[in-house]
Parts: sequence; structure tokens; C-alpha cells
Amino acid sequence: MVPYTLKHNTMYFTVPHQVQMKEEAQPTTGTMLCFTDDFLAKEENGLLKQLPIIQNLLNAHELSLTAADVAFVEDMIGKLDTEYGAKNNWKHSMLMAYMQVLLIYLSRLYTEQFKSSDDLPERQLLMRYLTKINEQFKETHEVAAYADMLNISAGYLSEAVKEQSGRSAIAHIHDRIVLEAKRLLFHTENPIKEISFQLGFEDASYFNRFFKRITGSTPLEYRTNNREMYH
Repeated sequence: MVPYTLKHNTMYFTVPHQVQMKEEAQPTTGTMLCFTDDFLAKEENGLLKQLPIIQNLLNAHELSLTAADVAFVEDMIGKLDTEYGAKNNWKHSMLMAYMQVLLIYLSRLYTEQFKSSDDLPERQLLMRYLTKINEQFKETHEVAAYADMLNISAGYLSEAVKEQSGRSAIAHIHDRIVLEAKRLLFHTENPIKEISFQLGFEDASYFNRFFKRITGSTPLEYRTNNREMYH
């Protein structure tokens, strides 16, 4: 429910499922770059998923660009567009490399232009929670267990995380597990049963149901479809 008036030399960015409404049908010119969580999951080290502009913990949606910024961003988008339309070897790797450079550059602008409220106790708690998830997600899948690690109640943790991120505490855990599962399915030949054990699931069939509930496809379907698409 935040209004934005479109400006020249500006980068607007949004998050998945964000509702957008154009109030006045005026002609505009620009470039739109769209990508999916699955695209981010192809990156072996998971760097892009952790960038400020992707996490967007400060709920920002607009970056002002200097002339130098515009030149850099337009150059990178031109490279992405050319590579996307070509039929070259290692196409996905090139797209990923260009995306890394572009999103790291934009993340620098993000941190310069938006000041964090990290001094707020709730914001600090969210960051500590996300750090704990990154450290423990393979072994720990329950919000209550993370609350114990942080020496607070599960109820308070859930409320603070929801208030600060707009998402439930359990959703952050599930997202991290699914991201790792996608990386392992895409980049390794490990059997799905082995991947499920690596991610802390004692029952491979439960892992299959969990993955399908979150992503809409089974692990095998995801591996097959994405390798056909990107290889």
C-alpha cells in the first residue's frame, strides 16, 4: 500500500507475489528483468539469495541511479539480454555471472540509500534468527528449537519475525531447506534418499511430500525438468 511515482534513472524492484497496480495509464519506457527462485537456486554458493536487494529486509522498492549507475546497469542488462537470446555454450553460467555482478552492484546502492533499523531489538532478533537457520537448518527444523537457542519463547520469536519480515518463522526455515535441496538436486548426482538424509529427514518419503508441498513438484521432477531446461 505504498504509492510510487515513476522517475527517470531509477531502478524499481519488488518481491515474489507483490501486488502492483498502475493507477494512471501513461506511456512509460524501461526494461524489466524477471527471474525465479529456481534460477537463484542454481548458484552453487548461494550468494545471490543472501544479497540485501534480494532479501529486502528493509521493505524498499526504489533505487536512485546516478549517470554512472545508469551506464553500468544498462550495460549489464544489455549483456544479459544478448546472452539470453543467444545459443551459446555455458549460457546459464554466463547469465548467472552477469546477474551476480548486477545484483551485487545494486545491493551496494541498497545499503547506501536505505538505513537499517538494526538497533531495534526485533530487527536484531530477526538477523540472529536467520543466522541460526543458516547454521542449523540441516539438523533443526522446528521454530521452538531455534527459540531455545536464542533464549526466548517460541511465541515471541514467531511474532517478532512476522512483524519484521512479513513472513512466518517456519517459512524462513522451509525456504532455506528447499533452497539447499534444489542446489543439491541440480548440482549433484546424489540419490534423493541421500539428499533427504543430508537435510535432516529420516524418512525420504516425507521429504518428497515436503518438497512437493512447497514447490509444486517432486524432487525427481525438479531435477529432471531443470536439468533439461538449463543443460
